[in-house]
Amino acid sequence: MDNNSLRRQWATDGCVLLKGVFDAAEVAAMELDFDRVVEQLHASGEDVNARWESAAAHHENAGAQSVVHTHNVQNYSADWVDALRNPKLLDRLETLIGPDLVLHHSKLFQKPPERGAPFPMHQDWSYFPTAGDTMLAAIIHLTDATEDMGCLRAFPGSHRLGRRDSTSGLVSRDDAENYRRFLIEYPVESATPYPAEAGDVFVFTYFTVHGSGPNLSDRARKTVLCQIYSGGDEMEPRSTHAYSGLVLRGRNHRATRRSVNEAAQRL
Repeated sequence: MDNNSLRRQWATDGCVLLKGVFDAAEVAAMELDFDRVVEQLHASGEDVNARWESAAAHHENAGAQSVVHTHNVQNYSADWVDALRNPKLLDRLETLIGPDLVLHHSKLFQKPPERGAPFPMHQDWSYFPTAGDTMLAAIIHLTDATEDMGCLRAFPGSHRLGRRDSTSGLVSRDDAENYRRFLIEYPVESATPYPAEAGDVFVFTYFTVHGSGPNLSDRARKTVLCQIYSGGDEMEPRSTHAYSGLVLRGRNHRATRRSVNEAAQRL
């Protein structure tokens, strides 16, 4: 896909599947390191299960048990710093949000075979809002992700909703009913599935309504999700999410001594 086509699809759908960003050799090396990180997580004795616990979406979790997870995989291995700075990835993201690219955080997800938990439909914006709303997610696929493996599903064009309240797990007990109504309005079974192959990257805005089904296959689904925003944008003060602040390309024009120190304290 050329850059003009990419920009048009981004504007229209708020999401795009980038095919073959990473080649087979790169994927093999990344998966090997991914597996090392997962072993390290299990050995730590910590709770590494990211199963969605929202009471409002309890029915969508039935029958599935776990998702192995950690934030900021680049803090485990220099190989992941190199992967996140791969020019083939950053060139495409620069086409979407400009030349200055800041990593808010990354997430490792492994949906185990036959019992990998789903993620109900939601927007991401309320977790880490930015003043200019440039935040995007880029999901790097280290394995294939078929529909029976719980591939990502999204509603193209839903980014036009903007900042809609009650569209994430960050809802109070009193607001849970609004989130239930949102799930009825945007049911996972009606969302467009985006099956992917190893090496593909699925990119979407933090307004795009998305989620995924359970992994019912006999294969693990392995992905690393990167939340990246423009270095000309800035985080809103109310964001308390895990944060990296690593500049992947260009500059962070809004960085200050305080913001950099705060980022370090959140790690």
